[in-house]
Amino acid sequence: MQVKVLGRVDYLPTYQAMQAFTEARGAGTPDEMWICEHPPVFTQGLAGKADHVLDPGAIPVVSTNRGGQVTYHGPGQVVVYPLIDLQRAGYFVKEYVYRLEEAVIRTLGEYGVTGHRVRGAPGIYVRVEDPFSHERLPGTPAISFQGLGKIAALGIKITRHCTYHGLAFNVAMDLQPFRQINPCGYAGLETVDLSTIGVSTSWNDAAARLGHQLEALLAP
Repeated sequence: MQVKVLGRVDYLPTYQAMQAFTEARGAGTPDEMWICEHPPVFTQGLAGKADHVLDPGAIPVVSTNRGGQVTYHGPGQVVVYPLIDLQRAGYFVKEYVYRLEEAVIRTLGEYGVTGHRVRGAPGIYVRVEDPFSHERLPGTPAISFQGLGKIAALGIKITRHCTYHGLAFNVAMDLQPFRQINPCGYAGLETVDLSTIGVSTSWNDAAARLGHQLEALLAP
């Protein structure tokens, strides 16, 4: 897999470049992984509802063809776009999502933070009051975000067995824009980053750690 660290790049041309790469690739095209951050932008997934954008203000809203609903990208967030041929890699979409989430969980673990999955709500969450606790979440029959903050969001697209879009990991952001939307379609869902839960690190360090975990976990 070829890893490209793009730095801070505008969202729309990056989205268009992912589409073009995926449409042009053939059976022998090497997989790539793009690591970047974006200037402030709200992105709507295919299931996105306009009323989940509460008050965009001056931040642009871009409609996309990924799964999921509205989310926010901005400086201080590591965004990773794996461009993978799943058929060649030998695993299916459900396993792919699991591996993406696992990479975030392992990256958080390197900082001493415990990441959690919430059944039915893709992404990774942490206990806001005690993010360093290793206690498992109680099993509940319904989706519950009580006491949790979302620290990483997923949104993917599969075309001809090939992936694009990806995941966003919050490091040290201005979190106010998340209050201008219902994040991922959930009213009142708290969004956090490493900084607000007491972890001080750089974008470069977090990007390198997450990229390393993804390289290992997304291998065939």
